[in-house]
Amino acid sequence: MNWRHYTILFIVGLIVPTVVASYQNLPGYIDADYYFAGGLQLFDGKGFTEPYLWNYLDDPAGLPHPSHTYWMPLASVISALGMWITGQRTYYAGRIAFILLSACVPLLTAALAENITHQPRLAMVSGFLAIFSLFYAPFMPVPDNYVIFMVLGALYFLISVRPRPWLWLGIISGLLTLARSDGLLWLVLTGLFIFMKQERKPDDTKTSFIFSSIIPAGLMALTGYLLIMGGWHIRNLTLFSSPMTPGGGRLIWMQNYFETFIYPAGKLSQVSFLQAGWDIALKNRLQAFSSNIFISAIISQGGIFFVPFMAIGLIYLRHDVRTRIAVTGWLILLAVMTFVFPFAGSRGSFFHAGAAFQPYWWVAAPIGLNVIVEKARARGRLSDSAYLLFQSIMVLLAIILTIYLVYIRVVANEWPKDDGNYASVEKMLVENGGRPGEIVIVRNPPGYYIASERPAIVIPYGDVSVLLEVAKRYNARYLILEDHGVYNELKAIYDSPQKNPMFDYLGEVNGARLYLIDVR
Repeated sequence: MNWRHYTILFIVGLIVPTVVASYQNLPGYIDADYYFAGGLQLFDGKGFTEPYLWNYLDDPAGLPHPSHTYWMPLASVISALGMWITGQRTYYAGRIAFILLSACVPLLTAALAENITHQPRLAMVSGFLAIFSLFYAPFMPVPDNYVIFMVLGALYFLISVRPRPWLWLGIISGLLTLARSDGLLWLVLTGLFIFMKQERKPDDTKTSFIFSSIIPAGLMALTGYLLIMGGWHIRNLTLFSSPMTPGGGRLIWMQNYFETFIYPAGKLSQVSFLQAGWDIALKNRLQAFSSNIFISAIISQGGIFFVPFMAIGLIYLRHDVRTRIAVTGWLILLAVMTFVFPFAGSRGSFFHAGAAFQPYWWVAAPIGLNVIVEKARARGRLSDSAYLLFQSIMVLLAIILTIYLVYIRVVANEWPKDDGNYASVEKMLVENGGRPGEIVIVRNPPGYYIASERPAIVIPYGDVSVLLEVAKRYNARYLILEDHGVYNELKAIYDSPQKNPMFDYLGEVNGARLYLIDVR
C-alpha cells in the first residue's frame, strides 16, 4: 500500500464517525456519560474525583468520591485531552479525540492486513470493513473504550512481530488495562506470547532457557505494564489498601444484573451466592453463554454474514502465532464473561472488550473470502475477476448494513432518547425550590450531572426502605423516577406518586417524575 491508499482510508474513516457524531448531541448512555463527566472533572482541575455515584460497590463514604473505582480512567483522560486542546468545556471538544482515533482504526487495520497478506487490495478491504463496522459504528465517536481498544489491539498485533517487542507489548497491555480492567488479559496474553515466540537454542537446557530468555522477556513486559499502570495501582493502594479497587470483585456473587446497584454492597457475598443455589447460577451462566455467542459474537462482532469468512480466514492463518494468540485471548475473554461475570458480559462487557480483537477479525474476513474464491476458481467455476467482484460485494454489504444500523440506532431513535430530558427535569427542580448542591437520586447520575452540574447518586436496587436509607446516608433531597428502568419494588411510587407520604410529588416532565424526599 502507498500513501494514497492510507489517505483514502483516513479521509473516509474520518467522514463516517463525523457524520454519526452529528446526530449525537450527548453521550447517550451511562458508560459514555461517566467517561465524559470524568473528562469534565479533569478539565475543571478537580482531578480524579466525582460528584456522583453510579454504584455502591466500594461502599462510598459520600460526595465527592474518588473517581474510576469501577470503570477505568483512560477514556476520561482522552476526553479531557480534547477539551484541553480546544479550550472548550463542551461535548464536541470531549469527543474530538475519539473521532480522530476512529479514523486511525482503518489505517492500523489495513497496515496489519498488509503485514499479514502482503496484498494491498486485501488490506484496503480490511480497512473499509474497519470504517463500516456495523454494530460498532454508532459507538466509534462516543467517549468510550471501543475505539481505544481497537487502536491498541491493532497496534498490539502489529508490534508483536518486531524483534524483542516485549516492552512495547507491556506498555500496550498497560494502556488496555487503564482503559478497562479486563485489559489485564493482554498482559496474560503477552506472557503466553513470550512462551510461544521465544526460540530455544539447541544447547539450552530447560532451566537455562527460562532464565536466559523467558524471565528477561517477561520482566520487560511487566516493566512496560507498570510504566502505565504503576501510578494507578499506587493510587488504589493509598485509597483502598489494595492495588485493585474493591468493588469489582463483588460482581462474582451477583444473581441478577440489577445487583450492580445493590445497597449495601455487603449483600453481595459468597454466602448469598451459595444460598441462591447452584441451579440459578448455572441457569444464569447458560443464558450469558447464549447471549455472548449469538448476540455479541455472531451478530455484533461477526456481523452475521461475515462470520464464515472470518472463521475460514483464521483457519488459513492458523500457523501465524498472532492468530493463536487472538483466538486464545478471545476464548479466555468469552469464558470470563460467561462464567465469572455473566451479567456484565451479557450486558455489553463482552462486546466492549472484544473490540480489541476486531481488527484481526477484519483482516481474516477478506482472506477467508479469497480462500473460497480460489477453490471455486480451481474448479473452473469462476474467472480471475471474481476476486475483485466478491471483495467489492463484501465492502458494499458492510456499507449498507452500517448505514441501516446507524439509522436505526442513532437517527430514527433520536440519540440520546433518555438523558436529553434531564435538563428539563433540572429546570422543574429549581422552580420547585431546589438549591445548588442538593443531591438527587436518579437512574443515570453522571448523565444528570452533565445536564445540570448537580451532584447525583444512583437509585439503589431494593425496596423503599433501602431507598430511604441511601437518601439519609448521603443526604439526598430529591428522587427522579423515569417511565422505564424502575425496579418492581419502587413501582408503586411511580404509579401512584401522591400516595406515599415519604415522597412529596413535585411534577413530571416527559415521563420523568420528581419527588422531594422526607428523610426524617
